[in-house]
Amino acid sequence: MELPQDKHAVLRIMARPSDVNIAGDIFGGWLMSQCDIAGGIYASRLAGGRVVTVAVNNFQFIAPVLVADIVSIYVDTIRIGTTSITVKVTVLIERRDGKNETTMKVAEADIVYVHIDENRQPAAITQE
Repeated sequence: MELPQDKHAVLRIMARPSDVNIAGDIFGGWLMSQCDIAGGIYASRLAGGRVVTVAVNNFQFIAPVLVADIVSIYVDTIRIGTTSITVKVTVLIERRDGKNETTMKVAEADIVYVHIDENRQPAAITQE
């Protein structure tokens, strides 16, 4: 598998030793938070303002993330409603093992965000 050439990762970050769980793999909660950050960036751009996370659906951990893996998070629109945006988050990693480099999908999720106004109330999404 290769990184998509026709897409731009919303977020790229290297997994660090401080992000490991007791088994020595990257903590799932760390990866979930990175996905929420990337999804929120994407959704706020679509909504034209602040968004909040209201649901994380179908989060699947497919393979472990290891220290020094380069994590690339891609986001696509599933649905835009009156006040909410549902996105598909796909996580790929680049892993270097000596001279070899491998790219693989390690997680995916559907996340729902709601556009809010300055009073933290749901606000309509207007698309131009």
